[in-house]
Amino acid sequence: MEINQFAIYQLKNVPENRNIRFRSYETLQKNQIQVRYENYEQKYLGRMLPGDTPGSIRERFHRQTPRRFQGHSISVSDVLVLNQDGEVAAYYAEKEGFTVIAGFIRNGSSGALISYDTTNFHIEGKEGSWLAYDSIIIGGKEFFLMEHTTYGKDAANVVLDEDGKVVVDQVYHGFDGTVKKQIKEYLNPTLSVPEPEKQKPPMENWQKYYENGEYLRSAEMTEEQNYNMIDGRMNNLPSKPRLMGNRISVLDRLHLKQAEIAKRRGKPVQQMAMAEDMERRRK
Repeated sequence: MEINQFAIYQLKNVPENRNIRFRSYETLQKNQIQVRYENYEQKYLGRMLPGDTPGSIRERFHRQTPRRFQGHSISVSDVLVLNQDGEVAAYYAEKEGFTVIAGFIRNGSSGALISYDTTNFHIEGKEGSWLAYDSIIIGGKEFFLMEHTTYGKDAANVVLDEDGKVVVDQVYHGFDGTVKKQIKEYLNPTLSVPEPEKQKPPMENWQKYYENGEYLRSAEMTEEQNYNMIDGRMNNLPSKPRLMGNRISVLDRLHLKQAEIAKRRGKPVQQMAMAEDMERRRK
């Protein structure tokens, strides 16, 4: 079970940060200043309460400051990082409310192909070049929202993982709920369990008759002596005589006699029976 946590970051108290301390995010953007993790230090790490948001955390700290909190009251230029259900997001504190910022917390893998600073990247199967302009961490892995260098917002975005593999295609609304769901499904794919093979039940002779095919059935019906033996094998032999008490049935005696006569004359039994039938009709 994952523990939902939040952290509060405040700018380091050094001269280099004097011009960016307590400045709104819009002001930083106008001056082309990025919010960088290296300029901050963590002042507090705690567990989130059910239903917590950046606003509720800020309000709770204003009402009562925890003993372990070593920083100043949450103010403009502070950053709150929430890790909720494995999804990490950073929020820049404004005078009122927060602005979601990308790329503040990163995995920092030196072997990663994609980073937040990636530009002029070529995606297999897609024309033109792409640049990363937003990122998100889900399940401990970072994913990047890529924008087309030429068409910008007029073209659909693509989500890539750190290795440059397409995770979600045709993205129109950034890391919305649908895209996050697809990323989580990518991280935890559903394994399909193959159904066990069904064994066919043993077939009766009449079922074998239909399985053998038209050509084989026709040939067998012409040559086979016993019609209850149309089973895909050319037997041409009568079944064992049926005993009625201590005697052989009359029908089986006839079959044996026909087989004996056919064998002497070198004719198939079926042809012999047809000849006898024709002789009876002439009479």
